[in-house]
Amino acid sequence: MAPDFTHSSKPQHVCKLRKAIYGLCQAPCPWYIEHRTFQLAVEFTNYISYASLFIRHRPGHTLYLLVYVDDIIITGSSNSQVCDFIATLAHRFSLKDLGLLSFFLSVEAHRSPRGLFLSQQQCIQNLLVKTNMLEAKPVLTPLALTEPLKLIDGSAPTNPTKYRQVLGSLQYLSLTCHDVSFAMNKLSQFMHRPTTNHWNVAKRILRYLKDSIDHGLLISRNSPLRLHAFTDADWAGDPAISVPPWLTLCS
Repeated sequence: MAPDFTHSSKPQHVCKLRKAIYGLCQAPCPWYIEHRTFQLAVEFTNYISYASLFIRHRPGHTLYLLVYVDDIIITGSSNSQVCDFIATLAHRFSLKDLGLLSFFLSVEAHRSPRGLFLSQQQCIQNLLVKTNMLEAKPVLTPLALTEPLKLIDGSAPTNPTKYRQVLGSLQYLSLTCHDVSFAMNKLSQFMHRPTTNHWNVAKRILRYLKDSIDHGLLISRNSPLRLHAFTDADWAGDPAISVPPWLTLCS
């Protein structure tokens, strides 16, 4: 318990939260429980693998609801059903309809005849300013193929806290900047012992983001509902992975 809430005559007692006050760290949990109870009562299903997502299937239409603390995104297959549900939600909770989605958790949404374009230009801009990379020379690729990354490469160690902070920001940017995912994954393998060389590669990713700051993720109106993925598990060719002595190559 925080020192500010310690009772003078009962220092060992713990306070019971009767009402969630906005701003307290306990507030999101009671709010989510109250919100989830309401959504289940109006026939929404809480997504198992993502607790913030609620889905309601009815004949002829489907509604999706995504909640983050007190920010809510609502979409569906029918505009009239979306409007009706917003009215239902307003009867239960005090809310403000902000209209069409334009910005959510640093992700910018732009609509066009081609579809929905998602980008994080402002987030990239803030990261470049924070790391003093705003005036850096841009590059065309996030990772150089001629510089293999190794755990121990002879270079001096770098500030691990700053390194992890930048990688955390890059991980969030990969929501719309998928082209930095591979490079970020490689650098994440050295978070416990980053070197100057690893930090230089991280700065290269920032220089690439400066060059591609206007890139993003386009969700086309005509995109088929099929998921395509590619993977390459070439562990044997990774110099950062040590091969166990019991593993031998046989022909």
